[in-house]
Amino acid sequence: MIKLAFEEYGDKSSDSLLLIHGFFASSRNWRQIAKRLVDDFHVYVLDMRNHGFSPHHPEMDYPVMADDLKEFMDQQGLKSANILGHSMGGKVAMWFALNNPEKTKNLIVADISPVDYHHSFDRTIQALKDLPLEKVSNRKQADDFLASQIEEQSYRYFLLQNLQLIDGKYSWRVDLDIFYQTADNIVGFPALGSLKPYNNEVFFIMGGNSHYTNRDAIAMYFPKAKMTILEGTNHWLHVEDPDGFVSNVIEFLKNQ
Repeated sequence: MIKLAFEEYGDKSSDSLLLIHGFFASSRNWRQIAKRLVDDFHVYVLDMRNHGFSPHHPEMDYPVMADDLKEFMDQQGLKSANILGHSMGGKVAMWFALNNPEKTKNLIVADISPVDYHHSFDRTIQALKDLPLEKVSNRKQADDFLASQIEEQSYRYFLLQNLQLIDGKYSWRVDLDIFYQTADNIVGFPALGSLKPYNNEVFFIMGGNSHYTNRDAIAMYFPKAKMTILEGTNHWLHVEDPDGFVSNVIEFLKNQ
């Protein structure tokens, strides 16, 4: 298990809410959402293993990341907590809840389903590995280098948040070799096997223009799931419609 880096916001006497980011992201991507939740919750924003400022480890799949989450809660003295995960973080949260229902007070999953997807991160990771860091003197140069391989500018900006400047030299904060070797684990999801479905309510917030919704799989793992669709949003629904996202989170949690 990894001792996770984290940021926290709000009053410790408030109900705890854990925010878990997606692949290539980190706690910094959720700061603005966290700050909008502090009136109602004590918010922990985690860096999962191999992300942000958390330690690197060659093993990265949902069982080990769920164990990291359990260890984090034990370290913080949290017998249970509200958990919100997006994308990869949503899969971590789902697997955690399936294995630790007694530690899961309420579960919110943002734009992901408990299934194996068929897309690949290989091209993205290779593009980052091919970036000639020794020739890069600023982020604009790095963006220009990546533009031929990754067309979407907003996605390049997101990925480049993992670029760090230390002693005048750029390097990747993440270990791209580990990402390359474990990306199939992130795209996948463990089989339910002998586990029982999670029998409490789960709230799924999905992007209206996203393609990550699989209602059959959600119903199999989470038979009491509730779902809302944020119309006009894609996979990064919390960035594209933060007002709608936050209001849905607060409404669900306050009604539990």
